[in-house]
Amino acid sequence: MTLQNISIPEKIRFVLNKLHQAGFEAYVVGGCVRDSLLGKEPYDWDIATSATPEEIKKVFGGYQQIDTGIKHGTVMVLVDGELIEITTYRIDDQYTDGRRPDKVYFTDSIIEDLRRRDFTINACAMTDNHIIDPFGGQEDLKNSIIRCVGNPKERFTEDALRILRGIRFASILGFQVEDRTKKAMLECMHLLRNISQERITAEFCKALLGIKVYDTFREFRDIILFLIPETEAMVGFVQYNDHHIYDVYEHSLKSVELIEKDTVLRVTMFFHDIGKPLCFSMDNNRIGHFYGHADISAQITKKVLRRMRFSNRDTQDIVQLIKYHNRQIARTRKSINRLLREIGEIQFRRLLKVKRADALAKNPLYFKEKLDHLDAIEEILGNVLAEGACINLKDLTIDGHDLIKLGIPQGREIGIILNKLLDLVINEEIENSREVLLEKAREFLV
Repeated sequence: MTLQNISIPEKIRFVLNKLHQAGFEAYVVGGCVRDSLLGKEPYDWDIATSATPEEIKKVFGGYQQIDTGIKHGTVMVLVDGELIEITTYRIDDQYTDGRRPDKVYFTDSIIEDLRRRDFTINACAMTDNHIIDPFGGQEDLKNSIIRCVGNPKERFTEDALRILRGIRFASILGFQVEDRTKKAMLECMHLLRNISQERITAEFCKALLGIKVYDTFREFRDIILFLIPETEAMVGFVQYNDHHIYDVYEHSLKSVELIEKDTVLRVTMFFHDIGKPLCFSMDNNRIGHFYGHADISAQITKKVLRRMRFSNRDTQDIVQLIKYHNRQIARTRKSINRLLREIGEIQFRRLLKVKRADALAKNPLYFKEKLDHLDAIEEILGNVLAEGACINLKDLTIDGHDLIKLGIPQGREIGIILNKLLDLVINEEIENSREVLLEKAREFLV
């Protein structure tokens, strides 16, 4: 973690230098410093300065500016086609609503500005020449620690979303939350009621993309249950089946960690077995079964995702994947063509990833056979798609105009007949040739 290894982009350095030349302090701050010290490429760069908004505007008088955040001290300056955010050092007033400060006060102290931030790892500032680290952020980065700046309870009372940010950083970075900070997170979780569902959902999804989501969501299970009460029944629910080595909640978390970092896929894995406790039965050999759990899980998840304000598209895709996650796929072209028709190529490929993660999160003694089966399915799928298999109406060698020429009136009947023909082709009962399809269509007219 040396400054020699940190490269500030040219445009950002230009803005810093311009403020310095005008007699003001200016630093890059927050997440970009944290990521830089960790050797990661920052997504964006934030600049804090001792200059007031009016002084910032004067320094960049020849540049296009946007003042949308000026009451909070932020001026956006367009430099060579890129908008750069510059914010005056500030002190936050009390947070009456538990979400945002009632008022902000400008200050000329970078230390006071950093003091109001959530975690020490986010409370560092730097230029090319030196780094400001008044709260031990570099040491906590070195030791992989998430620690609040100052009194943890005060930080979470100011803005309860910081609780979920702490969970997110622990999951994404693989860090451990310091004891006092963790204690305050649990004590203050009821304050999350003050936070909009959209902000909660955004942090939840980001946390699911972490490298340590299994450990983190286990450690902060009580907060997850508070946010999504429907998951409570999963916790500690023993599956009584040799194929499983985890309870339902831990199996779900393990499967999340074993699938790629994609929001749709990871949310799918988190919820895919949420209906299992409602479907449990035990046979005479004391083996547990969960008949119909995929459909029940899909129904529960649909309600939860709507409450959490997921987009309609993501909700539809996630619910469909959960509904199909336990479906058996035979190693035949016919079976694969049918499923392709039902859910399409994108969802089919996602489903194979879901099934693979689900298998890997079970007993290692049994998953090789399942993985081999999925490999075979994937190979057949690739061949089917490469050969241009007929799986959609547009793939048929005839269309509605051909049926109209046969004397079938334009309307609903056209679609019904075309879908019947497609089913016959997919089931390999007839060929997808123009002559055969027209002949079969004539039979439907009799």
